[in-house]
Amino acid sequence: MSCISLPDIFQSSLLDSLSYPRNTILKEIDTYPKTLTNAELHLKEREPGLFEDEKTEWEIPIRDLNTASGKIVSKHNIHSHEKLLEWLGINIQASAGKSKRVVNVTTQDPKCRFICIYGMHSRAKLKLTKAMLLDILTFHQVMPAFLDFLYMFGQQSEPTDLQFSGFREQVVLTNPPNGLVHTSLGRSGRHYQICYNLKCVALKVENKSNFLMNEWSIRQAVFHHQFDIVNGNTLWIVVKGNLDIQQRFKAMTDTNARPQDKSFGTPEECLRSSLSAHLMYCHWATEDWRWYIGWLEKAVDAEHIMTVFGPSEVGYAHKTYTPRDIQDLQIWEERARQVIMALEGNVDVMLALVAFYRRLVQDKDFPLRKGGSLDVGKFATHVGNVITDFRMQIKRAEFLVRTISDRRQLVIQHLQSQSASRSERLSRNMEQEQVFMLIITTVTLIFLPATFVSTLFSTDIIKYQDPSHPEESFSETAMLRWLQVTIPLTIVTCGASWVARKWMLAKRSETEFGLQRRLTPWKLKKKTFSSSITLLPVHNKTLFGN
Repeated sequence: MSCISLPDIFQSSLLDSLSYPRNTILKEIDTYPKTLTNAELHLKEREPGLFEDEKTEWEIPIRDLNTASGKIVSKHNIHSHEKLLEWLGINIQASAGKSKRVVNVTTQDPKCRFICIYGMHSRAKLKLTKAMLLDILTFHQVMPAFLDFLYMFGQQSEPTDLQFSGFREQVVLTNPPNGLVHTSLGRSGRHYQICYNLKCVALKVENKSNFLMNEWSIRQAVFHHQFDIVNGNTLWIVVKGNLDIQQRFKAMTDTNARPQDKSFGTPEECLRSSLSAHLMYCHWATEDWRWYIGWLEKAVDAEHIMTVFGPSEVGYAHKTYTPRDIQDLQIWEERARQVIMALEGNVDVMLALVAFYRRLVQDKDFPLRKGGSLDVGKFATHVGNVITDFRMQIKRAEFLVRTISDRRQLVIQHLQSQSASRSERLSRNMEQEQVFMLIITTVTLIFLPATFVSTLFSTDIIKYQDPSHPEESFSETAMLRWLQVTIPLTIVTCGASWVARKWMLAKRSETEFGLQRRLTPWKLKKKTFSSSITLLPVHNKTLFGN
């Protein structure tokens, strides 16, 4: 088996792969040492939740097209670190003096390589180790910005970074570093790299009996792409929560696929095939957004349409609103805003992708600008159609947000109306209670003097029994005295109560109206028209002096 020797700087980079991204050969202005060190530390912190520990779970699907050995398709699922190094052709041997190790490569790069890094779902660990990932990134000299997109995945209870969208690029059209030029590997060093992420939505759980119980999930995918502008070699590294994208790429490059999507004979054909892959990813990102927004609209109507059309007058059956209704509407609004954020992120990424290729074909150092301009123009048209569809869905989601906000205001008004109705009922009940209290008070005032006199006459203080006739129980004298005392006392008590009530009402009126009650209209008129305008002396001196 023949071995391909590598430059020393590239060998050192491969041997020090665990220090990625500090070991990358190409150093640009945005990759100064402090940034690379922080990126390495951040990756180390995320390692426990990002990578899989169980060996039985390791799996990296790799698909090579148009290999150096003449195979049209060569594919394999890698389940160990050793198999990964063997597939990439990396051969590490000890030198004769055993003072250092030497790295050789046994195979040339294929025309197109597709590597899928995935987990069971978007919130599960990726099915590889950190060492396996870093060997892949180092061998292909992937730009450090790729790590920023990788952190969206890994073990987590709730999806994170749903609001994150980005597009990164690295372009080397002239004067590549010596460590990137490997003619025997098929690498000219003149290449470009781009990395971006897109989002789609999918129905996770469908409930046939109650559509409100359906569960939807916003899913992300990361796409890294490299293209050698001299040889046309293409690299794809896709990170996703399942094998969906890998299966789509497989179908796009299968034997029954369109020839222009899987042709890698010339650099122009390789560019055209790479644009087809980009377009496939863009179409993937459009799926099911229409149905998800429709589900949100139906759900909001099903739960809160009575806010608009439900009767609220007295005598009609109507819904009783609670603060929970406001919370529900807030949840639906946040979901709609999540949709807007995701769709706008997709639009921004696609606009950046089109702008990148337009700049590329206009660069005089890009050797495929003449043959690639037409392909880029067609690609831009197709992506423009996708963007138009996204903007329509964004308008739907924005209208839904406004609808939810309006209905929340209606719920608040209904709550205020319910509160006012309760206050009115309470006020009427209090008026009735005041009437009852007035009746009780009146009766008490009438009977209180008589009760007092009767109690007094029943004591030993006053006695009207005739000692000569102790068996008699009635005394006219006692009755007369009782009436003489009770009637005047009752009149005095009721009169005093009436006077006290009038005095309290007068004090309350004076407190409510204050001095306005004392100001009569003729006094106001007199005060208004009898006043005259005078100038203070200081005004005379200042304005009219000299």
